[in-house]
Amino acid sequence: MTVDAYSWLQASTNCWRTGELEEMGVSRRRIPKLIEDGVLTRIQVNAFVAARYWNSLSETQKARFRITAHDHASRTLRPATYSHTSAARIHGLSLWRADVQVHITRPFAGSSREHIGDVVRHRAPLLPRDLDMVDGLRVTSLARTVVDCARTLSYRQGLIITDHALRLGVKRADLHDVAQRQKGFKGVQVARKVIENGSPLSESPGETLTCHLLAGMPLPMPEQQVVVRTRVGEHRLDFAWLEQKIALEFDGKTKYFDYAPTPDVLFQERRREKALMEEGWIFIRLEWSDLFTEATRAHIRKVWWKRTRSAA
Repeated sequence: MTVDAYSWLQASTNCWRTGELEEMGVSRRRIPKLIEDGVLTRIQVNAFVAARYWNSLSETQKARFRITAHDHASRTLRPATYSHTSAARIHGLSLWRADVQVHITRPFAGSSREHIGDVVRHRAPLLPRDLDMVDGLRVTSLARTVVDCARTLSYRQGLIITDHALRLGVKRADLHDVAQRQKGFKGVQVARKVIENGSPLSESPGETLTCHLLAGMPLPMPEQQVVVRTRVGEHRLDFAWLEQKIALEFDGKTKYFDYAPTPDVLFQERRREKALMEEGWIFIRLEWSDLFTEATRAHIRKVWWKRTRSAA
């Protein structure tokens, strides 16, 4: 049978188990050939998707699809609870440099069939309040997800997730409660530090990392999300030293949920900034690459001290 005979499969956006493909007339022996011919892509054990659809997805979409593919492929097993970065993806939390493996948590050892390279199993107790259902998937709650990630990721990665969750309304007290119940778990001390330093005012991973950069400098912390009036309307600054009239803005291409400012929004923003500059404000602008260099810290220090001395 030619590849063209599988046009229905090439146009599909479904995740397929081997048994489902067989029910559609695709023999088990034919599957490897369809993968070789670029019709199918194997996502993981017993989970396949049309290659054309898979290649059209962004990396973020692929990471989430792997989770739904695992759920689809393992429905005959005991239901899994998706946790850690997998739960973060399902909840829609921002991730930075995170792995794309599927993470599940069970209070017991689990099936040997789950001992595969792209699935990471965690064994830990789960209380009813640690569980949630999102888009038909059983996941750890937002609070439990944040703490699990903060324990197992780097400090900055955990801070990004924590800031986003706090902005979504998760209470810091609930995070501390989860961390307290995980006393003795690996990484819980880091998680407590992340929880304490998290800010609900950070509106993007870039702003979280900017805040982290500033917190490590020998300068007073600026205020965050400051609304300043101008002759052409109000302008909200990412960070501001009000006394020195220094505004610091993170100019990442996107914020949460792949939001990008429209040309009109950017025009109006620059118009208000011009009005602020007429009133004596100066702007420091950071991009992603600036967040990881000592030159950035040196530049901020230089601007801050120059303004402080001139105001004295």
